[in-house]
Amino acid sequence: MTLDRSVMMFAGFMVLLSVVLTAVVSPLFMWFTVFIGVNLIQSSITGFCPAATVFRKLGVKSGCAFK
Repeated sequence: MTLDRSVMMFAGFMVLLSVVLTAVVSPLFMWFTVFIGVNLIQSSITGFCPAATVFRKLGVKSGCAFK
């Protein structure tokens, strides 16, 4: 699995997790969803993604989006 796919899968998982936490635990977890969305927008503009940095250090091979 490439770095690009790993980051997209992680982002999708985190969004789904935040929706479940919002529905089950507290509506305040909606801020977690907002944080994830802001991070996705930020990384698309700047090209910097903290999750990509972590996955790269874990040895996931680079894709075309994150080098």
